[in-house]
Amino acid sequence: MKNELNNHQNYIKQYHFKKRLIRVEQIFLLFFLLGMWEFSSRVGWLNAFIFSSPSRIISCAFHMAVDGTLFTHIGTTILETILSFLIVTVIGILAAVILWMFRSLSEVLEPYLVMLNSLPKSALAPVLIVWLGNNMKTIIVAAVSVAIFGSIITLYASFREVDQDKLKLIRILGGTRLQAMTKVLLPGSIPVIISNMKVNIGLCLVGVIIGEFLASKQGLGYLIIYGSQVFKMDWVMMSIVILCIVAMCLYQFVNLLEKSYIKRIR
Repeated sequence: MKNELNNHQNYIKQYHFKKRLIRVEQIFLLFFLLGMWEFSSRVGWLNAFIFSSPSRIISCAFHMAVDGTLFTHIGTTILETILSFLIVTVIGILAAVILWMFRSLSEVLEPYLVMLNSLPKSALAPVLIVWLGNNMKTIIVAAVSVAIFGSIITLYASFREVDQDKLKLIRILGGTRLQAMTKVLLPGSIPVIISNMKVNIGLCLVGVIIGEFLASKQGLGYLIIYGSQVFKMDWVMMSIVILCIVAMCLYQFVNLLEKSYIKRIR
């Protein structure tokens, strides 16, 4: 018994040591790449005007943060991403549930969903500008169009694979399809829904940037396209770096939701 306890403690120590080692290696790799980028731009291996450098990006971010414009652009992009993400999540779940409840409807709509999901969404952006105008509404609709069809298809495919024995048991006991949905379908599909949310948060950010390229006067996408037009590449590279940080933070937020759900069911 004592040996088993010691083995378990050693395993826990090794596990935490490995996690810390991986984190240290990740941080080292990040600083190594940033250092090589800075060094290459200073010695002329990279054209600092085109590729910028970490020091120039930090200086640019500092000056834009002082006058407040940087936070305006970041806040606009995050707000548009969160709104589009919430819309995609709600509509995706509702549409997938409706398709699950009405199989004949799903058979009719499934090829159209596949077709719309395969359509390049950037082709819709000019049409959306004509329909909705040059405003935030257009950007949110563009972001929703990027993620919504894939979300519906993924969730519906998952709903079809729910434990059939449990559904049969509910029907045998006289339960309705609505009760099967609330008691079996949705509770059993929460892990898949959360995994789908992880994908959608990134897709919504991509859709927002596509929309901001064409129909915005604020946001990181606007900053990228405007900076490239006036050859202020520091703005472009700074916006790309900030987008990476924003994407990571949004993903970690959904990841925290998943971890809290796992702790709750244990």
